[in-house]
Amino acid sequence: MKKNVAILSGGFSSEFDVSIQSGDVIFQNIDRNKYTPFKIVIKKDSWLYHSSDGEKIAVNKEDFSIEIGKNRINFDVVIIMIHGSPGEDGILQSYFDLLGIPYTGCNSYTSALTFNKRDCISVLKKYNIPTAKSVHINCSDIIEPTQIIDELGLPCFVKANKSGSSFGVYKVHSVSELTSSVKKAFEFDNEILIESFLEGTEVSVGVMKYKNETLVFGITELISENDFFDYDAKYLGQSQEITPANINAVQRKNVSEIAVKIYNKLGIKGISRSEFIFVDQIPHFLELNSIPGMTNESIFPKQAKNIGISVKEIIDELIEQTFI
Repeated sequence: MKKNVAILSGGFSSEFDVSIQSGDVIFQNIDRNKYTPFKIVIKKDSWLYHSSDGEKIAVNKEDFSIEIGKNRINFDVVIIMIHGSPGEDGILQSYFDLLGIPYTGCNSYTSALTFNKRDCISVLKKYNIPTAKSVHINCSDIIEPTQIIDELGLPCFVKANKSGSSFGVYKVHSVSELTSSVKKAFEFDNEILIESFLEGTEVSVGVMKYKNETLVFGITELISENDFFDYDAKYLGQSQEITPANINAVQRKNVSEIAVKIYNKLGIKGISRSEFIFVDQIPHFLELNSIPGMTNESIFPKQAKNIGISVKEIIDELIEQTFI
């Protein structure tokens, strides 16, 4: 008997449109011989099932069900394709844990940890994972720009602590830019992270536990036409994404080992994509995406295709893992 699968997209963050695209790709590629997919879009003020004929039906949040005509539909599994809150920060995972409905990806704790850049970096330092120097600031803190620059140097990066797709990220070249960038970053989050600049090759490493083995799906070199790998570089074609990356054998070995170590130590489940910058031969960790993009322009599905694994096969694996 086919399983009813809810594909969740949308969310509360600036990544809403990217999430919709990711959800559409999953919906288009899911094996309909095994699963009956239902597209559900989540917003702060509505959770709606979108039917193929354009009808929109409200989700019953008490048991996460929908009514189509006289039929009540309950779901066997949920595919979470929401980038940012509430998909990557543990909120939906906690909700489905309470309802006892299996879902793809990380549990609530790991989702919340990886979504919080400061906390994730703090944990990984315990495992001797190299990172940039950083300063964490709350919105209520008194900021001393000169002191921060003395500690981190210029240029440096200002980042919203809990945000994705490079929203709320700014490269800073002066004291005045630091002040204005901090103000802009606080529009995305009430905490920010200021990091030292790392000069070197930037790569994105896709990792997934696939057929009971933690695999590196690919190492993609990121070359932005802009000052750094920002949103326009990621989604508007203003970059080169080279798979496999133009790195030497030692770098490839080092970043593969560290990416797998991070996946296993943090207890990641499902798809992940972690970002690194090489300083000489050593990869320095930037951040981890526990629900990376699955759009036609996204890095992870391109890496999978490069090693002969289709989106359909990835979906099958994600769903099967929810029942283990």
